[in-house]
Amino acid sequence: MRIHEFQARQMLADAGIPVPSGRMVQTVAEAVGAAQAAFADGATQVVIKAQVHAGGRGKAGFVRLVNSAEAAREAATFMFSHRMISPQTPPEGLEVKRLLVAAAVDIKREFYLAVTVDRANRTNTLIACAEGGVEIETVAHERPEAIIRQPIDPLVGLHPFQARRVGLALGLRGKPLTAATDILLRLAKLTQASDASLCEINPLVLTPPEDGAPAGRVLAIDAKFSFDDNALFRHESISAMFDEAEENPAELRAAEFGLSYVALDGNIGCLVNGAGLAMSTMDLVPLHGGEPANFLDVGGSASEEAVAEAFRIILSDQRVAGVLVNIFGGIMPCDRIARAVVAAARTVGFNSPLVIRLEGTNVGPAREILHESSAAIPQMQIATDLADAARRIVAAVA
Repeated sequence: MRIHEFQARQMLADAGIPVPSGRMVQTVAEAVGAAQAAFADGATQVVIKAQVHAGGRGKAGFVRLVNSAEAAREAATFMFSHRMISPQTPPEGLEVKRLLVAAAVDIKREFYLAVTVDRANRTNTLIACAEGGVEIETVAHERPEAIIRQPIDPLVGLHPFQARRVGLALGLRGKPLTAATDILLRLAKLTQASDASLCEINPLVLTPPEDGAPAGRVLAIDAKFSFDDNALFRHESISAMFDEAEENPAELRAAEFGLSYVALDGNIGCLVNGAGLAMSTMDLVPLHGGEPANFLDVGGSASEEAVAEAFRIILSDQRVAGVLVNIFGGIMPCDRIARAVVAAARTVGFNSPLVIRLEGTNVGPAREILHESSAAIPQMQIATDLADAARRIVAAVA
């Protein structure tokens, strides 16, 4: 699960990590009021940022610095009335329903900082880079030596000497080093305590010298958090931050029926049971020249109703030109899938090619059910194995 930047900033503040003051708003009038309050509190500039679950906001024009309440009105009006389109959004873009209005800060240096799961080491790992405010993937690809990695012991956490060593590697000294060390330790604790899979601050900034901070201040001015869905039952306050409006409606609909659904970019809908079999299907379809439109795992014990709903979800995607059903009957027998296919044909209707591959428990009765219904489902083909099924569906949608 992901949360918005304004929510992540609040979690940082609650953990004792310094962030500039800011406020989430949902209307133009609220944005103007928040900007006026920031100026009255001494801010010389205010930043207005769209709150969507996608990157590339700045280049898309959805992060703006303003110097007046009127400029804040113009920026907020634009963001609320246009869909944000970036390389990380769908082609149609994302609707902006919330903005973050925050006091801007002068920046002397920018850093990248994150704690994330390192599956190779089976630990959380602190990642830092002296080049913040940019896409860390680009830096990692072009200059991997610029990335600092510090594995975190799962029992004792991040040691102070490790945090200080990372701060030194970032080029910090004196009070900024002390402040950064404290932030690193707090971020590592927050990540573990919240069961986060990613806690990212980009950028962490060092401000120029100012009154009360002759060496500058170290602040987190942008944050992105993701959490392990399987641990959310332990964190009611985090679960409450879930924003359905930012999620794919089909994925939410699937979750209601206990289905795992992920939308992809192709035109072949895939209904599979078991994540491993689903991944094999994702490989076989492209191998034979096609592209999956989704990953849909009905699991090992889905009801006929849930399977029928899976067909409805797949066919609701206008890009789907054909459907591949790949089932290995174990806990869920093949005849249950066969009956669900017939039921879906009656209630949903199949106007696109349908290729079915079944193996395992009750495969004989399942094939009989399908053969008896073949006249009512003329678009249906029954494959002999997975490779045959992949070839058939790719040829059918070509």
